[in-house]
Amino acid sequence: MSKTFSERKSVILDLLMEAGSVSVSELAKRLKVTVVTARADLALLEEEGLLVRTHGGAVPSQHPKMMERMPAEKGVKGKIAKAAADMIKNGDTIIVSAGTTTALIAKYLLGKKNIHIVTNNTLLLSYARTNPQIRVTLIGGEFRPEEEGVVGPMALQSIDQFYVSKAFIGIDGASAKQGFTAHFVESADLVRKMAEQADQSIVLSDSGKFGKPGFARILPFEGVDALVTDSDLIQEFETELATAEVRVVKA
Repeated sequence: MSKTFSERKSVILDLLMEAGSVSVSELAKRLKVTVVTARADLALLEEEGLLVRTHGGAVPSQHPKMMERMPAEKGVKGKIAKAAADMIKNGDTIIVSAGTTTALIAKYLLGKKNIHIVTNNTLLLSYARTNPQIRVTLIGGEFRPEEEGVVGPMALQSIDQFYVSKAFIGIDGASAKQGFTAHFVESADLVRKMAEQADQSIVLSDSGKFGKPGFARILPFEGVDALVTDSDLIQEFETELATAEVRVVKA
């Protein structure tokens, strides 16, 4: 039985993660399809922003560490991003921090009108570029491949120019003692500044990050207005968040 496009897509992404590149002829052989079908599959995945076609093949469009995290899009990450997108109204100007889950917000803005996104999230561009109702301001700075985001003093200074209705921020960990955290100090500083420039600060995170604090503190629980997470958040953290007056939205 021949594979569906969804099944072939999974194989193609696995090959790209393993080898760093793939040729059309190799792909056709592995998938047991014609060269024409293999080229068509690569074209579709390029439209999704998942790869870049080269002469005779393709290479990943994202850093390998990001590619490893992309399959989660169809599960919890996608649900969290959609719930966050539902919080955005027509005409909103928002800030979106770097991260795979936050990047997916742009994917779920179809139907919304006149949305302006200020972001350091380069991964978000692959979803926003096909929606004419989204305007993106990408802040300057140093590109960090493992985060698919821009950081550094220039990025921090750039955020000062903007004031928005909502900031959607990603985290690397959380605990009652440390609050919301990141792996890198530069990332924590930038996300904290993003939250300061917004009327509302909304954290996007799966429940698995709770109880696993990162190296650098972003904000205490009291410093954000809402958390969008999954249904597996344990009661201990729900209680801590309620005490801090953080609204919990379960996707």
